[in-house]
Amino acid sequence: MSVLESAQALAFVLLVVFLSYILVILVPFLRRKPDPEGDPDAFSWHVFIPCRDEEVVIGNTLELLRARFPQAHVWVVDDDSDDSTAGIVEAASDHDAMIHLVRRRRPLARTGKGDALNAAYRTLDAWLPTGVDRSSVIVLVVDADGHLADNAFRQAAGPHAFGDAEVGAAQTAVWMSNLDDPNLTGGTGMARLRKSFGRYLVLMQDMEFRTTIAAMQSLRRHTLTVGLGGNGQFTRLSALDAIAKTSGQPWHGALLEDYELAIHIMLGGYKTVYMHDTHVAQEALPDLRRLLTQRTRWCHGGMQCSVYLKRIFESPYFSNVGAIESSYFLVQPFIQIVGLILWPTLFITMVAQGALTMGSFGAWISAAWFIIPLIFATGVLPFALWGLVYRRQVTPEKNFMLGVVWGLGYWLYMYQNYITVLRATYRLITGRQGWAKTRRNQETDVKLLAKEA
Repeated sequence: MSVLESAQALAFVLLVVFLSYILVILVPFLRRKPDPEGDPDAFSWHVFIPCRDEEVVIGNTLELLRARFPQAHVWVVDDDSDDSTAGIVEAASDHDAMIHLVRRRRPLARTGKGDALNAAYRTLDAWLPTGVDRSSVIVLVVDADGHLADNAFRQAAGPHAFGDAEVGAAQTAVWMSNLDDPNLTGGTGMARLRKSFGRYLVLMQDMEFRTTIAAMQSLRRHTLTVGLGGNGQFTRLSALDAIAKTSGQPWHGALLEDYELAIHIMLGGYKTVYMHDTHVAQEALPDLRRLLTQRTRWCHGGMQCSVYLKRIFESPYFSNVGAIESSYFLVQPFIQIVGLILWPTLFITMVAQGALTMGSFGAWISAAWFIIPLIFATGVLPFALWGLVYRRQVTPEKNFMLGVVWGLGYWLYMYQNYITVLRATYRLITGRQGWAKTRRNQETDVKLLAKEA
């Protein structure tokens, strides 16, 4: 078999795997039924909020959390902020005994989100009385801008979540909170164009989390390999204890510390579950540069987690199908790198050979017209269909054609994955481990106003 034939065979296999995966995640998602709720009073609840320079959002988040979930203790980890984050939290804790400030100082601070969460874990461990049933203690991680739905604790206490003693962790759905941001409307000229593009990015992120990612998580409910996110992540304290006992601490050093935690929980024999019927709302990023920075960190972190592949396949707690699903997720960035080289090369070769054989490009495309609908069916439709799913699931009152337009926009949006995987690969090869905190939208708005003034 020649090199070209081998490349074509590889491309065919990758295409079949990709299309099969789309079908496999779509069907369970469309067929899923609502989950029953449980009694939150059967558990004690502790919310961890890692913070670094979060003065623009932390006050409102604390207010909402305490209003919606008065039974929960809130542990805010100030990672040596340069702004007034610590002061805001300290003032809140002076008036509310359920709010606790965990301080970190440099040089021990600012070493990663995982380290901040480990500090909260150690503080909670020391605070809890001896003899408490730690399997009934639930730890929730939310971002400083994370707003939980009112039913989050009821869903987490349900029989499909922590009502099942084998469940060690649960992840809520994620929605975007700034779909109707008034700061992304109005203006003239380039400012108006920039805001329109920002609205597009916000919509695409909401679509991504509420369709594609939600569908992946729905499949993982069946393979028992649900991944955890950094926002809306529930864990049983006894599961965190088990990881700390064997590995020194619950959270580890990967840039995707949330998915890494899920791997450790599953390797420890616990189940992870997905709760689609509740959610946490967070800010979408209306700025392409910040979005690429965020996604590069996520991709880099996922590539780091590929070191667990051997342990996953050796673990008795992963089924065969679960190990395959997890491995597909972990190797996907590397598959994208291969595809980034493979697909353009094969397409150019095919066009060149066809044009030479037929005498011209026009003659070849006339004879091989079916290539165009084939490319659409395999390269566009698998992404564009999520626009229709989003319309059906989220805004059924909207026009069908709007769902088609959204789907085409989503297809274009997904090309950012190729940029982020290249950047992540470069960082992985060069050994870069650091990460930059993504600025909040309010911070960016203030800076833009100051610049315009």
